[in-house]
Amino acid sequence: MYGHMARRKKIIQDVMLEPKLDRRLLAHVPDPTRMRSGVDRRDHMQSDRSRPQYARYAGQRYNVSLKVKVSAEGTAPFFAQCVDLSQTGMLLELPKREDRRERIAKDEKIRLDFRLPEGTLQEGTEGHYRIKAQIARVMDDGRHFAVQFDRALYKTRKRGVDTLLFSTAAFFLFFVTLIILLMRTESVMYFSQRALLYGYSILTAAFLLSRYFFGMLYRPVPVDPDYTPSVTIVIPCFNEETWISRTILSCVDQDYPPDKLDIIIVDDGSTDRSVEVIKKTVNELCREGKRFNLQNRIRVFLQKYNQGKREGMALGIRNARTELIAFVDSDSFLEPDAIRNLVQPMKDPRMGGVSGRTDVANTYTNHLTKMQAVRYYISFRMMKAAEAYFDCVMCLSGPLSCYRLDMVREVYEKWLHQTFLGQKATFGDDRSLTNFIVEHHRTTYQDTAICSTIVPNRHKVFLRQQMRWKRSWLRESLKAGKFIWKKEPLMSTFFYLGLLIPLIAPLIVIYNLVVVPLTMHIFPTTFLLGLLMMALMMSFAQLILKKSTLWAHGLLFCLYYELILLWQMPWAWLTFWVSNWGTRGSGKKKKQHAQSGSATAASTNG
Repeated sequence: MYGHMARRKKIIQDVMLEPKLDRRLLAHVPDPTRMRSGVDRRDHMQSDRSRPQYARYAGQRYNVSLKVKVSAEGTAPFFAQCVDLSQTGMLLELPKREDRRERIAKDEKIRLDFRLPEGTLQEGTEGHYRIKAQIARVMDDGRHFAVQFDRALYKTRKRGVDTLLFSTAAFFLFFVTLIILLMRTESVMYFSQRALLYGYSILTAAFLLSRYFFGMLYRPVPVDPDYTPSVTIVIPCFNEETWISRTILSCVDQDYPPDKLDIIIVDDGSTDRSVEVIKKTVNELCREGKRFNLQNRIRVFLQKYNQGKREGMALGIRNARTELIAFVDSDSFLEPDAIRNLVQPMKDPRMGGVSGRTDVANTYTNHLTKMQAVRYYISFRMMKAAEAYFDCVMCLSGPLSCYRLDMVREVYEKWLHQTFLGQKATFGDDRSLTNFIVEHHRTTYQDTAICSTIVPNRHKVFLRQQMRWKRSWLRESLKAGKFIWKKEPLMSTFFYLGLLIPLIAPLIVIYNLVVVPLTMHIFPTTFLLGLLMMALMMSFAQLILKKSTLWAHGLLFCLYYELILLWQMPWAWLTFWVSNWGTRGSGKKKKQHAQSGSATAASTNG
C-alpha cells in the first residue's frame, strides 16, 4: 500500500506481533568478513525442511505476556509468566514474592502447560500446548530462567492438532466440491429453460473450481543457493512515518549477498515526519553495517512535490544499476529470505516478473482485518498460484514484486506516461506495469517469497481502497483483453471468464434475490446454497493450508462481499476514469511538478 490512510476520526490501534529485537540490526545479512556465522544458535532445528512457513525462523523471539504452568519432578507445580517466546523455547519470570533459586537448576527437566491465544505468535500456532522442556539458563536474579523445548511448537501441533484439522478440512472440502458439481449438473439439465441464468452458474463454478484445482497443482521454484543475481529494491514512500523504518530495515536485513543488493528509497513529497525517519534509519544502518558497504548501497531520493507512486517507482527505475529490480510498498515488511526466494524463477531467461506472497501484518486487530487475512491468503496461494501454473500472473503485487530491469526499461516511457480516455493514469501502477511486461514475457508467483503488509482496519478506508482497486482492475483488464488471447488457450479462456463474471454478477444477484421471489414466488434456496458452498470452499482451503482458527472469517468475507463489495462494481463501471486515490484524506488536487528531475538525492551516510 502506498502512502498513509485517510486521517482517522477514531483511531484504531493495530494489533501486531512484537518481535524481540536482536542486539544486531542486521542479524540475517551474510557477513563478508566471516566475523560471525549466519546460524541462529537459538534455532536448534534449522535443518528441518518440513517446518511450516511461520516457523522458518523458529529461533525468532517475540515479546508476550503468557501464564505458564511449570511442573518438575519432586516439586509441586507452580505458575510463571512467559515474557518472550519462540518456536523452540521461552523466557519465564517468577512472581516477585517467590524465590526458587534452590528449586530451579540448569539442565533440569520440566513440563510446561500453556495456551497460546490468537495473535501471540503467527497465524496457525494458536492452541493449547503441553510440552517437555529443559532449563537452559537461570538468570542471576533467581526470578528469570530460559527453557528449551524438547520438541518445537510446530512439531507438537503437527502430531496432533494440525493432522486433525487437515483431515477434517480435506473431508469437508471434498464434500463441498461434490455438492457444487451436483448443483452444476442440475444447471446443465435445465440449461435450455433459462440459458442465461444456468449458463452463468456453470461458468462461475467452472472458473472457481479451476482456480482451486490449478492452485493446488502449483509448486514454487526451489532455492538454488548459487543463483544470486544483483537486485535493486525500490521503496516509494508517501506519508508513512509509522512504518517506513521497519520496511527499510526488513529490506536491508536480507539473507542475500550484500554486494548484490541495493536499496533505493524515494520519498514522494511527504508532509509528515517520513523524511526525518528515513534519514535517521539510514544513518543508523550505515553505522551498524560498515562492513556491508551500506553507505554505497542505500540511496535516498527526496521529491519536492507529491507526484504519485508511479513517479517514485520511475525514479528508482532510472537510477537502478542491477540485473533485477524489486518494488516494496512502504508499509510492507519482508521475511529475511524473501529476496533469495523471489529471484529464483528468474533463472528462466523468458521470465519477466515475479510476485511474492503478501500476508496481513495486522491480522488480529478486528474482524475486518481478519477477513482480509483470509482473503489475501486465498487470493495469493490459490488465485495467483493458478495463474502461475501457466506462467501468466496478471498482477505482480505492490507489496513485493520483481522484474528484469532491461525489460522494464523497454516499456518505461509507455508505462510512465500511460493515459486512459485522455487522462493520465494515476493508480493501478503495479497492475499496469505487469500488463506491459506480461504482453511479451512470462510472469509468475513465488509462494515462498513472503512479506506482510498493513491493511485498512476501518470500513470507510477499506471501501475506498477496494473502489480504487476495482477501477484499476477494470481499466487494465480491458487493456489485457486485447492481447491475452495470444497466450495459452486455457489461461486466456479463464482470463475472459474472470473478466466477465464480476461484471455481470450484480445483475445475476438482483435477478435471483429480487426478481425471482417477487415474480415467481420462489425462495432462492439453490442460489443461496451455491453462494454458501463457494464460501465454504474458500474457508476450508484456508483451513487445510494455514490450519488456523481464522478459517470462519472466510465465510464472513464472502457475506461482506455479497452485501457490500459486489455493489461497488456497477459504480466502478460508471466512474472508472476517476483518477483520485480515495484514501488520501482531503481529496484535494495535489500539486504536480513538471519535471521528474526535481528529485534531489539525500546523503545516506549522515
